[in-house]
Amino acid sequence: MSTLLRLHNVNGYYGSSHAIRDINLHVNEGEIVTLLGRNGAGKSTTLKTVMGMVKCQGGKVSLRDRDISDETTHRIAREGVALVVEDRKIFSLLTVEENLRVALRKGSAWGLDDVYRLFPRLQERRKNGGGKLSGGEQQMLAIARALLGGPHLLLLDEPTEGLAPVIVEQITETLVQIAARGMTILLVEQNLAVCEKLASRHYILEEGHIVYHGSADEFRTADDIKQRYLAV
Repeated sequence: MSTLLRLHNVNGYYGSSHAIRDINLHVNEGEIVTLLGRNGAGKSTTLKTVMGMVKCQGGKVSLRDRDISDETTHRIAREGVALVVEDRKIFSLLTVEENLRVALRKGSAWGLDDVYRLFPRLQERRKNGGGKLSGGEQQMLAIARALLGGPHLLLLDEPTEGLAPVIVEQITETLVQIAARGMTILLVEQNLAVCEKLASRHYILEEGHIVYHGSADEFRTADDIKQRYLAV
């Protein structure tokens, strides 16, 4: 199994604040890997560093063994990396379908029909404004929009946060379908049931550095680790 994404001793700062420290992780082709941790641990910063939104200062971010540490965000997107941020960034004045068409990239493996099959609710509401959608519908739209860009790697930041349990279940099942088409996913998520259902491996961040890495089976029985680093 080849490695799609690798972070080697990656550091990131917000001004003088050292947000992530010597991060080492990798995601193989076709894998779902989770990045866990309490609020403020550095999870979102890690995703933004991969995406070039936070500058990698020291260390290296590699995509298929090519150093992208100094690339701009739009170039990283063109390389096939898509980030769905926590607040979704929906164009509220555009309709659902306009939001999707804006993101559609020539040559993408995903088209409108594909994302409408994944998210039938979006097809039902395709003429509604983005600002009129529920939180769950906006999350569906954000994921669908990312897929239309034709990514090889999907970065998801808290996709189920604040959603009703039935919507969380729908989003989780949809991610299973997306992964079944070969998508590689690095997932930041607080819901451990979702993480355990989806991921083959798990990393835990604490105060900006990785304190745990384990397989799905290892993590499932690591009650002491969960209590130490994830319990509120």
